[in-house]
Amino acid sequence: MPKNSSRRQALESAPNRTIYIHEYSCEQPRKVVIMAPAMAVPHSYYASFCQWLAQQGYHVIGFDYYGIGLAQEESLRHFDSSILDWARLDAQAVIEYACRRANTDFAAAPVVYLAHSISGQLSGLLQGTERLERIITVASGVGYWRGMPRAMKYKSLVLWWLLVPWVVPLFGYFPGARLGIVGNVPRTAMLESRRWCLQPDYLIGAENLYHDYAQLQTPIISLSFSDDELLAKRNIDHLHQFFKQAPLRRVHLTPDEVGVPRIGHFGLFRPRAEQVWREVLAPQLEVAVPTAPLTLGVE
Repeated sequence: MPKNSSRRQALESAPNRTIYIHEYSCEQPRKVVIMAPAMAVPHSYYASFCQWLAQQGYHVIGFDYYGIGLAQEESLRHFDSSILDWARLDAQAVIEYACRRANTDFAAAPVVYLAHSISGQLSGLLQGTERLERIITVASGVGYWRGMPRAMKYKSLVLWWLLVPWVVPLFGYFPGARLGIVGNVPRTAMLESRRWCLQPDYLIGAENLYHDYAQLQTPIISLSFSDDELLAKRNIDHLHQFFKQAPLRRVHLTPDEVGVPRIGHFGLFRPRAEQVWREVLAPQLEVAVPTAPLTLGVE
C-alpha cells in the first residue's frame, strides 16, 4: 500500500499537558475524520488505516491520549492522568483543533468522530458535539465485568480483584505491556477503569453521568462484531441506551457477512482488514445519518 505522508505535531490539551496528533492529508478532502483510539492503544496501531482513509479522500487526524504512545515521554511513574481527563481535555482539544482546520482550511468540511472502544464509551463527555456531522463508535460498550463474554468474565475477576490492586501500588502505574494485558496505563486511569467495571452501568453509573449522556444529540452509528472477545452485543446495546436523544443506527455483523474469518475487538484496524475497511467501515462515513433514536433491548 503506498503511504500517504503524515505530519506529527504536539498539541497542548491543558497547561503542562502535551499530547501528539498525526495528520494524514489529501487534496480537497470531502470530510475530516478524527481517529480516536482504544484504551492504551497508541496511534501507530491505526496508522495503516489512516493512510488508507486519506487515499479515499479524507483528511484524517489521529492522536495519542496523554500517557499513551508518543505522549509517553518518560516513565508513567512520574506523571498521571485520569480517563475522564482523556475525554474532557485530550479528545476535546483534538475536536477543537479538527473543527478549526475544517472551517479555515477545508471549506467547512464535515467533521466525523470515529471512536474505537473506550473513545466511543466517552462520547457523552464531549462538549460541542453539535459541530460533528456524526459519531461512529466501533466496538464500544459498557465494561461491566458480569456482562462480558464468559471467558473474559473470569479474566476480569483476576484483573480487577488481584492484579490491579496489587501491581498498581507496586509500580506506580499499570505495567500492562510487561504483563501482556491491555498495555501500560497511568495509575489513576487504571484505578478508574477498575471502579467503572465493577458498576452495572459502568462509568455512567459510577460518575452519575446519565444526564450528560442523555443530552448528546449528534447522530451515532454503532459498529460492532459478533466475535468481539471483550464485549457481547448486550454490552454494546447497554451503552447506547444512555444516548436517549441521539439519532442512532446499530450495525452488528458477523465475520461471515463480510467474508473474513475473524474481526474481533481489535481486528478491524489491522492492515489485513482492508476488505472490511472498504466494505463495512468506509460506507459508515457517507451513509445518511440516522434521524431518530433507536429503542434497544438489552439481552
